[in-house]
Amino acid sequence: MESNIFDAYIQTKSIFKKDRDILRPSYIPERLPHRDEEIKQLASILSTALRGERPSNVLLFGKTGTGKTATVNYLGLEIEKTRSKLSNISYIYMNCEIVDTQYGVLQNIGNRFIDKFDERIPFTGWPTERVYNTLREKIDEKKRVVVIILDEVDKLVYKSGDDVLYHLSKINDDLINAKVSMIGISNDLKFTDFLDPRVRSRLGEEKMVFPPYNADQLKDILTQRVSLAFDSGIVDPSTISLCAALAAQEHGDARRALDLLRIAAEIAERNQERKITEHHVYKANNRIELDCVCETIRTLPTQSKLVLLGIILNEEVGNHKLTTGDVYTTYKQLCRSASITILTQRRITDLISELDMLGIINARVKSFGRGGRTKEIQVSVSPFETKKVLERDEILMQIKNCRPKLQTTLI
Repeated sequence: MESNIFDAYIQTKSIFKKDRDILRPSYIPERLPHRDEEIKQLASILSTALRGERPSNVLLFGKTGTGKTATVNYLGLEIEKTRSKLSNISYIYMNCEIVDTQYGVLQNIGNRFIDKFDERIPFTGWPTERVYNTLREKIDEKKRVVVIILDEVDKLVYKSGDDVLYHLSKINDDLINAKVSMIGISNDLKFTDFLDPRVRSRLGEEKMVFPPYNADQLKDILTQRVSLAFDSGIVDPSTISLCAALAAQEHGDARRALDLLRIAAEIAERNQERKITEHHVYKANNRIELDCVCETIRTLPTQSKLVLLGIILNEEVGNHKLTTGDVYTTYKQLCRSASITILTQRRITDLISELDMLGIINARVKSFGRGGRTKEIQVSVSPFETKKVLERDEILMQIKNCRPKLQTTLI
């Protein structure tokens, strides 16, 4: 029988005791460590829905990985457990980073209450008013309380404005049987400044702030997941402590801690090792950092990519300490090769500052006394990996072999 490249991996015993998704942020355990107070507070607000009354609208704030989504989904599961006793509660979760238009949000909610496929609201094509009216009619067909969770609600506001929040916050005025409550989740405390005052007052009837986890709390979270995901002895206690410490540096991000441990476990598994050590965690940390940098570079505007490519090409030919003028000269050369409009040097200086702020390059201001000041520019990420990402851009692909003209400094 012909061998297959995957045979060696199929025959290897998994390092995980159960599903590796236990180490993903989306997994909701039976108990959420260090979020008891937040769960109780939100549960007390939602408890009015169990009596058929409308709960207050709530805004949840906190940095990424502080347990906001996990808390809301945990309470959703608890409400689901009471479904046999209380069938008059509908709990709808929506991520506004994915559904980020007014039409999309209304269509998504409305179709939760339409069973017949041919009566469902189409993906596009209806006037927004018709979508809203259909949604309102379907919700109001019976007496119930509808709790709508809008995760990453700031993304929706920044992209599509607050019209959909206005419609949903005033929908109770148009309902006879049903009642609607909203929970907005955001890591941006300032997004409410962009809301209409009427929407702001209705949406933020109550507010909750989730504090970041500290290293000890992250250690407890990881210890709980390790006991569920692995047999005893697979993970060193020092490994858990290291994951927690590294994630605590990132504003107490539990997602970061879980991703670190999961990727470390997968690295050990691929190497056919039966113990997850600190060595695997450091490797996982480097991989996550690289993934973040690659995603940041991939989504840069074309002009910023040209500036970055110019810096890398200079480093390849030995120009390791570039001035703004050097970068601008190479940038103009690349623009001509790619037939792209050349920006002014002032604008390129701004783009260099933006790349510096993102941590992709290091631009230190160097003083030459009476000769003035300039920036000394170097790449602060892997030039090889960065260039590979840049070369995936269709425009930059055709100029990847350009070589910058070496400048001669007269002394």
